[in-house]
Amino acid sequence: MKQQNVTTVALIIALGGFLFGYDIAMMSGTTSQLEELFRLNSFWLGFTVAIAIIGTIIGTLIIGKPAEKFGRKKSLLLLSGLFALTTLGAAFAFNWAMLLLFRFLTGILLGCISVVTPMFIAEISPAKKRGRLVLLNQLFVVISLFLAFVVNYLLAKSIGFGSWRWMIGVEAIPAASFFLLLNLVPESPRWLVNQNRSDEALSIFTRIKANNPAEEVRIVQQSVEQEEKMGHGKLFVKENRFPVTIAILMAAFNQLAGINAIMIYAPRVFEMAGFESNVSLLQSISVGATNLVFTLVTLLLIDRYGRRSLLMAGSVGMVFFLGMLSKSFFTENYSDLGGYGVMIYLMGFIAFFAFSQGAVLWVVISEIFPNKVRSKGQALGSFTHWILAAALIWGFPVVANMPGIGGGLSFAFFAAMMVIHFFFAWKIVPETKGKSLEEIQTEMKKRSTK
Repeated sequence: MKQQNVTTVALIIALGGFLFGYDIAMMSGTTSQLEELFRLNSFWLGFTVAIAIIGTIIGTLIIGKPAEKFGRKKSLLLLSGLFALTTLGAAFAFNWAMLLLFRFLTGILLGCISVVTPMFIAEISPAKKRGRLVLLNQLFVVISLFLAFVVNYLLAKSIGFGSWRWMIGVEAIPAASFFLLLNLVPESPRWLVNQNRSDEALSIFTRIKANNPAEEVRIVQQSVEQEEKMGHGKLFVKENRFPVTIAILMAAFNQLAGINAIMIYAPRVFEMAGFESNVSLLQSISVGATNLVFTLVTLLLIDRYGRRSLLMAGSVGMVFFLGMLSKSFFTENYSDLGGYGVMIYLMGFIAFFAFSQGAVLWVVISEIFPNKVRSKGQALGSFTHWILAAALIWGFPVVANMPGIGGGLSFAFFAAMMVIHFFFAWKIVPETKGKSLEEIQTEMKKRSTK
């Protein structure tokens, strides 16, 4: 049997995060063109951007059972193939309705991918490397965010009006690549045990060079048997009360930092601060680069210092920089730091978000649920994340343009949410560093039944 390094397998699976991140940031370059082409006001522009996020919410709700029935690998193969087709459909849309339809379908597929990818990586990863390996998904998200900002700028500069079609259509390339590379990875061994296919699971654990493949299978089997004795298979039961609470609150706070509204509307935020359109697109690249650099830093920190420490440190930094952004928009004074204050404050916020919430959210949610309901728990976290994302993305351009509210109150609200998040991370979030998924499951059950 040909062996594979588990890091190589995780890297391939994490390409799902690339699609996820690229699609979010890519839309930031299309907003001005779509607004003009389809004569959209702020409400309908927000809806056009948010329609994919609405689809994502639906995707998170429907993927749980298929991922359990057909497996992680087959699910991602189908999703990535369909994703390539829907992006091309949106790129060639001949009217607004057709664009909305294909963006909605793309969103459904993204929601499904966002659930399966981190869960798949967590299930193949050894405990000591799991934080770093699941974080590869987020790394690809931020790499694609950065690349989307760069590609948007280059396309807008070289093609001008109409470049939005290319911005969307380019997504078909990574989607097709993901589809082809997935054929090289094995199925999740933990899913195989759940399907009473322990011999195949043993073969997979051996293939990915687990320290003791037979012991890994035994531990997972024992965990599954305990769950079956207790009648598990349902997410909303007393024994899962604590992980359900953590997943919902972590996902909610992730969006209440304002990250997706800020990333998607980064060029518009710069325009609100008085920068020209092309300059705004160029400065958005700096936001994407900051996100990438600090996610790379987190790869070195997450399995050394743990999840809670990063969340707490990130909260402090985000409160400061969101507060400074709020001050700039309240006072309408954008001359701080030589006129680059808004850009620097945004980069500071992104830096602290990237090595805390941006990195930790999907790692923790992929770890805290029992084997039998992991896909449902992952879906719950993703659903919470995306329903709030849709509301913020749709509402941000409307609220930010309202007299008496604008950017000042918007950023002040995000800062206040991060104050609350600090105490949530300090007092409630469990530390999962260095523990096997089965050990974490035992701890979650104890905290749920106290």
